[in-house]
Amino acid sequence: MSSLDLSLWHDVPLANRPLAVEHLWGQQSSKYHFPDETSDLGAYFDSYFKYYARQCDLIGRHDNGEFSSVETHRHIMDIVQLLRQPLRREEVRKQISDLLRSANTTQQECSINLAARLLLMIRIGEVQHEYSKGRYLKWEEGSLREFVHNHFAASAARGHERIKLEKSFNALSVQRIGGVKIWWTDNLADHLRMMDDDKAVFIFHHASFLEHQTKNSLYPPLLIEETLWTLKLLFPTYNPAIKKWYQKTAAKSAFGLDKRLVGIGNLNAEERQIDNFSYWRDRLVILKEVYDEARPSTLSQFWHDRRNGPQWYTFWVALWVLVLTILTILLAVVQCVEGGLQVYLSMKS
Repeated sequence: MSSLDLSLWHDVPLANRPLAVEHLWGQQSSKYHFPDETSDLGAYFDSYFKYYARQCDLIGRHDNGEFSSVETHRHIMDIVQLLRQPLRREEVRKQISDLLRSANTTQQECSINLAARLLLMIRIGEVQHEYSKGRYLKWEEGSLREFVHNHFAASAARGHERIKLEKSFNALSVQRIGGVKIWWTDNLADHLRMMDDDKAVFIFHHASFLEHQTKNSLYPPLLIEETLWTLKLLFPTYNPAIKKWYQKTAAKSAFGLDKRLVGIGNLNAEERQIDNFSYWRDRLVILKEVYDEARPSTLSQFWHDRRNGPQWYTFWVALWVLVLTILTILLAVVQCVEGGLQVYLSMKS
């Protein structure tokens, strides 16, 4: 029996992940970009397959399969092959009725949503028992390719004439200086969306997944490449502070953050121009505006906020002078008290 014929109640075995990947994303290169220069194939795909398992738990395994009749990983791969074709959703549902003979209409719809989520890492279809701060997309008609292309087709509308993506603008500075929390997401459609009254931003961290989608025609042209550019902008490889911070964050997180994120490269000055972004331009503009408008309110933010060099220098020099002045006054007071005490003791004796 093939590993893909294993029950959905079992995770995809480590040794068979490359086979599953090729069924999901197509034929892959024999050369992979391994984190930390290791050849650990399992570690490379670990982040994606944690997502795979979570989605199977959410839809395929929940309440003993009440929401889906997908029984094996092979079933998922077979539905994925249908989704790759220019078939309307109702046509896909008719074809899987033979594949999942015992499935009712609701189970068939959920099975389609599960396969679509695993194929694209986009939160397609509402699941009543799913808790998420993000949004789901409702695909009801047309082919999956048409639906995805239409969703990402909206052109950039916000003004961006004064927006500059400086080298200092990255995920760490957004959090430390801008005071914006980073909410990691598995949903590509939520990438760079500001939330919580502009106090948090979603970031899609699955860089290893994105690197294997550049030839996936289900996405609009250059969407994947541009998404990778946003990650290179926010997590530049040349910045050791970001690498250290992210690795520490990933080690503490139970979310399964992609280790590949801080190793995909960086953008040069020409590539950092806002005009180079189309799909994510508006969200980048909003994030940059929030960052530019943020003013430090804690000593930590004052220390890290070096956007205005002279102002930063003046503040810390003034603070240092103030501290020295206070210490000098305290020392003078101590000396006065000590002198008075000595006089008192001498008179008493």
